[in-house]
Amino acid sequence: MNESKPAGQFFDAAIGLLRQVRDEEGEHIAAAGTLIADTVAAGGRLFAFGAGHSSLPAQDVVYRAGGLALMNLLAVPGVVGVDVIPATLGSALERVDELATTVLDCSPLRSGDLLIVISLSGRNALPVEMAMSARERGVRVIGVTSVGYATGTTSRNSSGGFLKDHCDLVIDNKIAIGDAELTMDGVGAPFAPASTVVTSAIMQSMVAAGVSELAERGIEPPMLRSGNVDGGHEWNRKVMTEYGDRIFYRR
Repeated sequence: MNESKPAGQFFDAAIGLLRQVRDEEGEHIAAAGTLIADTVAAGGRLFAFGAGHSSLPAQDVVYRAGGLALMNLLAVPGVVGVDVIPATLGSALERVDELATTVLDCSPLRSGDLLIVISLSGRNALPVEMAMSARERGVRVIGVTSVGYATGTTSRNSSGGFLKDHCDLVIDNKIAIGDAELTMDGVGAPFAPASTVVTSAIMQSMVAAGVSELAERGIEPPMLRSGNVDGGHEWNRKVMTEYGDRIFYRR
């Protein structure tokens, strides 16, 4: 691939961000792995939440071949990706005050669980209040966000805070404000967002760290296998039966 062309430039930008996250956020990712392992070892449940495109990295670690079976998606109807019409409804719901509290009231989260909240900007009401309300309930919260937004934008939450201000642990995905890596004459706006690539890698690295730490403690982590390999369905059925009280995506 020609590195001087936009496609090659995007790969270079994404690889650069991944390296930056690995080098600068490695300790935080390891700490996230410890929180995951601690929660699993104590019998707690794992949840991931994101609104809009930030839901994609959350979905990427749920019911996934090679993934931890105990990771559940905390889904809010209308804000999971762009699955509603008009798609702008999801953006509007993300700015509604008190929605997060209602969602948690109806969710299975309880004290001792772990919630990963993903929000690129970390400024909207839903992810900020999700973190705040979860912690009030005794749930530990990991935030995955771009810390730079807190200095370059204003909060849309009534508290005046950002997601990074209401978490037990924060991982910075290093994405620049606007989430677009390329510019070009004749193109009126920056383009080629990298947040999904980088944040999905962060999520998988966190889970990998947690799985590794569980194994090091002598606890076999409940993993899922691909349903497209021989014996995969049988393996997964056994895992889901054994850990059914902590798996909510089958209910």
